[in-house]
Amino acid sequence: MKQHTVQGNIDLHGVGLHTGGKTRLTICPAPEGSGIRFQRMDIPEHPVLEAVADFVVNTNRSTVLSKNQVTVGSTEHLLSAFFGMGVDNALVQLWGGEIPVLDGSALPFSRAIMETGLVEQRAQREYITLKEPIIYNDYNSGTIIEITPSDLFSLHVIIDFNSKILGKQECHYTEDTDFVQEIAASRTFVFLHEILDLFKKGLVRGGDLENALVVSEKEVSQEELVLLRQLYNKPRMKVNMGYLNESGLLFSNECARHKTMDLLGDLMLAGKRVRATIRAYKPGHAANDAVASLIRKQMK
Repeated sequence: MKQHTVQGNIDLHGVGLHTGGKTRLTICPAPEGSGIRFQRMDIPEHPVLEAVADFVVNTNRSTVLSKNQVTVGSTEHLLSAFFGMGVDNALVQLWGGEIPVLDGSALPFSRAIMETGLVEQRAQREYITLKEPIIYNDYNSGTIIEITPSDLFSLHVIIDFNSKILGKQECHYTEDTDFVQEIAASRTFVFLHEILDLFKKGLVRGGDLENALVVSEKEVSQEELVLLRQLYNKPRMKVNMGYLNESGLLFSNECARHKTMDLLGDLMLAGKRVRATIRAYKPGHAANDAVASLIRKQMK
């Protein structure tokens, strides 16, 4: 298969999930072999940052890249869209330090790429072929990611947070999976008891019930309810067990699909697509990015 880039410029704007600040980006065509690069247009001299695991500096609820004090946050959903839509080379010009959250999924990015179209380039797509299996095990979180060399790509994700609401969920992804129909629309999710703590840490300031699934597993105090109503700007908001989003779930295993989407995006930080069979139990950004680094080490 040949390498591909976008056919023309793609403009998107919104707010950052964690900063809450306005941000916009333009996805531009890029030469073959250049990979994915971010360019901060709001910084003098417009510095460019390569989208590789070497530059991951923070994995707290998102993947943040930084080099020479140039930072780009919340990269995973856009990178996942590049993976699923077959984009090998692109220059992402960014005004602001965070990729806009949009609806909390990769679908807006994917649709914009589909509407604009791709251009086939002359060079063949290069894949990473592993020399030996990779096993990542985090005993604290219980995360296990096993990667076995293969001629084809496949991914099996399992999540289990001991949640009565989520339960145990699984998602399978192969090269034949329709990314737009099966994966891209799955939204980011958060447990209600985590929100106030994250907000106090300066995170999720751009989050709302339109761009994230919120899972409630216990009753909240009156004080917490007041804070949540202020946070979501919903004076009559009620908190019951289950999902707080009025829209409900798009898929019964939407959370596992979103974790699959995140992992696909983080794997793009290996620099090239890997051909392997991957089994991931309770994956998260820290583990995903650590695995992308291990893949890069084998590649080098």
